[in-house]
Amino acid sequence: MLKYKNLPTEIRIILLTTYHPKDRGNEHVEEGRASLYKSVVSNSCKEMSCYSDFPFPEDYPNYVPNSQFLEYLKMYANHFNLLKHIQFKTKVCSVAKCSDFTVSGQWEVVTLHKEKQESAIFDAVMVCTGFLTNPYLPLDSFPGINAFKGQYFHSRQYKHPDIFKDKRVLVIGMGNSGTDIAVEASHLAKKVFLSTTGGAWVISRIFDSGYPWDMVFMTRFQNMLRNSLPTPIVTWLMARKINNWLNHANYGLMPDDRTQLKEFVLNDELPGRIITGKVFIRPSIKEVKENSVIFNNTSKEEPIDIIVFATGYTFAFPFLDESVVKVEDGQASLYKYIFPAHLQKSTLAIIGLIKPLGSMIPTGETQARWAVRVLKGVNKLPPPSVMIEEVNARKENKPGRFGLCYCKALQTDYITYIDELLTYINAKPNLFSMLLMDPHLALTVFFGPCSPYQFRLTGPGKWEGARNAIMTQWDRTFKVTKARVVQESLSPFESFLKLFSFLALLVAIFLIFL
Repeated sequence: MLKYKNLPTEIRIILLTTYHPKDRGNEHVEEGRASLYKSVVSNSCKEMSCYSDFPFPEDYPNYVPNSQFLEYLKMYANHFNLLKHIQFKTKVCSVAKCSDFTVSGQWEVVTLHKEKQESAIFDAVMVCTGFLTNPYLPLDSFPGINAFKGQYFHSRQYKHPDIFKDKRVLVIGMGNSGTDIAVEASHLAKKVFLSTTGGAWVISRIFDSGYPWDMVFMTRFQNMLRNSLPTPIVTWLMARKINNWLNHANYGLMPDDRTQLKEFVLNDELPGRIITGKVFIRPSIKEVKENSVIFNNTSKEEPIDIIVFATGYTFAFPFLDESVVKVEDGQASLYKYIFPAHLQKSTLAIIGLIKPLGSMIPTGETQARWAVRVLKGVNKLPPPSVMIEEVNARKENKPGRFGLCYCKALQTDYITYIDELLTYINAKPNLFSMLLMDPHLALTVFFGPCSPYQFRLTGPGKWEGARNAIMTQWDRTFKVTKARVVQESLSPFESFLKLFSFLALLVAIFLIFL
């Protein structure tokens, strides 16, 4: 829990989080808080998942293990002197409107700290509890599970692969956690099955020429190109690109629905474990027996000792009345995924309840930057009727005709969404103006990775180090991998290609800004 008092605008804001300084290596899974297994590594590289004014240390690996990520968060808190505002080990019992809420917009927050309950009045509340705390365990969908004599548990309970030694393991659910657990189990288990109902796109963290995948995929140029093409063409091109690395049909991984975008599964090891017979891909479960399961494509029983349900999460706000934030069908009625649309006073913000095709840290940070300006009264929201209309339109999940189809709950286009929020706070980079004043930077911003530093180039909260961070992002990327320097020389043909590419780039820029 973070408390901000005596701000220049004389408001008191409380931020509700689930962070704890001892999260690293904690073997105990606590109710209502997120849980990590020991081997978790970030799916977004360090240059794309840092705070926008605080790059990761250059000696950090590109994809950061959770222990180092925690150290980074501590460095950030120390750098910006945040620890004095944080009260750890505090349970939020309730957040309720004050009796004069329609006038004051204030909230009464009841907390429990060191077995002592306290109540305080706050001008605004920001809820940052995320959506990975309440495990979804649909046991009713698995006939016979109550008769199973082996061990079963949700992936949230998983910590180490030791429990799988010499066991026959079934992992149900092919998201990132399920795939990670299946791969880890395959190094110790007797046999591992990975059951998936609809398949998934599996990609490697290592993209073309060894670059981090998101630094190649997540650029303003590529995003503009994708959003300019009809959805069927975009999905076909994406499928073709992904299948160049791994033919999903040959490995039993091909998604059934290839129109609506599902979250990518980032796993570098899975294809190798499948092709060497260490992991077996199977369809959904028909029936669970006492010591075995039957899959839907066969009548054969497969002996199983342990079942891991990697079936995802639901989210809730037990400390809030349902009238404040109502959750239906995996969605909440939030304007721009942040503000409850129906409140008379917009003094409560939900941060991080979104699934962008990009890193959560810069997404949540940008949400918070805009939300704070709204809470302080600097930015105004439209009338509730307008916000409710937009929320209802989003809930209809109507697929667009262009670009990738984000039809799953909480999904959104990362760059488009971030740019929208930056526009509200007058911090979106103006590429046309930049092209005239600083063409080198403009080209890097447009064609290079859409790294968070771009969000600090201008406007409120401008960071003087943003330009340098953008221009040196590739240096930090290869700092830890290019430990052995080899002299490179271009052949005449390669030099010609480089010159030709540069000329083609200039023509493309001219056509874009014409």
